[in-house]
Amino acid sequence: MAKHPLIVGLPSDHRTLEGHPFDMVGEKYIVAVRDGARVLPLLIPVVEPPIPSADLLAAMDGLLFTGSPSNVSPSHYGGLSPRDGNVADENRDATTLPLLTAAIAAGVPVLCICRGIQELNVALGGTLFQHVKEEPGRLDHTAVAKKSIAEKYGPAHPVTVEPGGILESVLGQREFMVNSLHAQAIDRLAPGLKVEALAPDGTIEAVSLPGAKGFLLAVQWHPEWQWHDNAQSRAIFAAFGEAVRAHAGR
Repeated sequence: MAKHPLIVGLPSDHRTLEGHPFDMVGEKYIVAVRDGARVLPLLIPVVEPPIPSADLLAAMDGLLFTGSPSNVSPSHYGGLSPRDGNVADENRDATTLPLLTAAIAAGVPVLCICRGIQELNVALGGTLFQHVKEEPGRLDHTAVAKKSIAEKYGPAHPVTVEPGGILESVLGQREFMVNSLHAQAIDRLAPGLKVEALAPDGTIEAVSLPGAKGFLLAVQWHPEWQWHDNAQSRAIFAAFGEAVRAHAGR
């Protein structure tokens, strides 16, 4: 029998507040996992040295990789040195990149959001645009700083869902509006990943891994934001929760 309650791990961000190191996760992700996926969220510390992936997977029924103010260090994909103000989190990278590949190999259900989709692409051998708005023909996908939080997370642009993929199966529709709060995005898609949705400017908004042993969906927008008020977000978290329960049952 599956152990109860079912546990989904959320790797933390490493922050320094008033000189003290903290490991933290935004509450919106925690609540969406608890209430949207209906499983127990458990925060994963990103201490140095990292907790071995095998130890974490032994305790988890699923994983959610969150968004973050930080970016994946370009050293992991051969990118240029970041500009001033481009916040890195090497502690998180050291935990999440090997954890992603280990989870995929083990068939553990995975949902990636914002930074999470970028981590997935890098972990599997892809690269990132560090400033996607500077690429020819691309939109500015960042949020306007002076807007309220509600405005920042409001609908920003449509995405077109590719036919025959996991996202179309989960949502049952081909186009809908999403929020947009990211400066970076996928450049070269990692081997094996499949594009699941695109923004009007061609920016990759969702990917999956055909043939993966377990559920794997990664999105660039933020479905965790007021997830209960959005039909697509409710469907994504419900599908993730069902995948976690199915995996635990096996």
